Amino acid sequence: MKIIIAGAGDIGFHLAQLLSYENQDIVLIDTNQEVLDYAATHLDVMTLRGDSSSIDVLQQADAARARLVLAVTTSEKNNMMTAILAKKMGARQTIARASNQEYLETTQRETFKELGIDSLISPVLLAAEEIQRLIRECSFTDHFAFENGKINLIGVTLDEYSPLVNQQLFDIGDVDTDVNLRPIAILRGHRTIIPRGQTILRRGDHVYFITKQGNLERLTTMLGKRKVKVKNVMILGGTPLGLATARRLEKEYNVTVIEHNKDCCKMLAEQLDNSLIINGDASNIDLLEEEGLNHMDAFIALSNNSETNIIASLTAKNHGVYKTIAQVENKEYIHISQNIGVDTLINKKLIAANNIFRFIRKGQVEAITSLHGVDAEVIEYVVNKNNQTTKKPLKDLHFPNTALIGGVIRGDEALIPDGDFQLQLNDKVIVFALPEAIERLERLFH
Repeated sequence: MKIIIAGAGDIGFHLAQLLSYENQDIVLIDTNQEVLDYAATHLDVMTLRGDSSSIDVLQQADAARARLVLAVTTSEKNNMMTAILAKKMGARQTIARASNQEYLETTQRETFKELGIDSLISPVLLAAEEIQRLIRECSFTDHFAFENGKINLIGVTLDEYSPLVNQQLFDIGDVDTDVNLRPIAILRGHRTIIPRGQTILRRGDHVYFITKQGNLERLTTMLGKRKVKVKNVMILGGTPLGLATARRLEKEYNVTVIEHNKDCCKMLAEQLDNSLIINGDASNIDLLEEEGLNHMDAFIALSNNSETNIIASLTAKNHGVYKTIAQVENKEYIHISQNIGVDTLINKKLIAANNIFRFIRKGQVEAITSLHGVDAEVIEYVVNKNNQTTKKPLKDLHFPNTALIGGVIRGDEALIPDGDFQLQLNDKVIVFALPEAIERLERLFH
């Protein structure tokens, strides 16, 4: 499949990285030769220097034969023109990155489709949705529900109070025999570990569990977490992401926004209905305390400075705030959140790239989910015909070492399988997979 990616920044590079595992024919276009050289030495892609909204450049990239064109440069107008021209030249599907809220309205979708843009993606809106989800389930760092909650995927950082620390995975059932759960991934520093029975959990491990419906309350207790109901939220930064997040959260929580720029404060006051806007500097701890930092349940740092966001979140944690989230521009920071004390570090570009990747793959799988800081996917496959997957128990399927089945949904029943489990026709299978395993899984299930 021929794929053209316009823009070799964080989003474009990450997308090219994800897609290159699948031996796709990828052309990466950018005006900056330096970023193209970096991509060429790290990824199996072709590079082309030039403006992607140029007809000549798109012809050189062979846009007429492209199955997919992803326009993800920092220029909204460039992205839209790239997608429109590529579609007119014969590209089958186009996706463009956009920031204008007006363009992103559901009512505008048909208009852009007529122009030749199949989908518009906004990193800001996707990140705001992610933050909202993280605040709703603040005891966990992640929570994804499959099949209306029949099976749940939970992410949690193990602290010194967790009874699972220093336990072998074989033994975690002894902590609470009534909670049926399976660890499917461990993020330890920068390393993603596929857990096995003899794996020992460590303090600071970020662990992802699959569990059945109705187990979440018991799981919270079992992991040594306390259930906190979020009421008061402080947002640092009146950035586009800060505004989009406040818009979503002010409907459910008491929101206070701290912003140092007076003009920006006026804009926020006009755009928000139920949020308290404070003009002040994030480094002024006395100001934050006066505005109720000690009474906040969640602190979300969304300024344009990654280091300011991290320091402010650590300060909030030090003042007893239960949930802290910091937005960082450097994607290398994502892996360090569990080691420095911030509950979750997010990068809106990576969130956008992962969402686009899910969109690309949606036709082949039932559902796909990306995990924070983990270069892997949780994929829901459907067993749609009797083949080798239904004729042998799981332990005999020669499953990739970099993949793991976490759960199976059979009709209305949710199952946590072991090695002797055998799949049946129409089973929905939830698989954790590192990128290099995905192509083999596709062959196994299709």
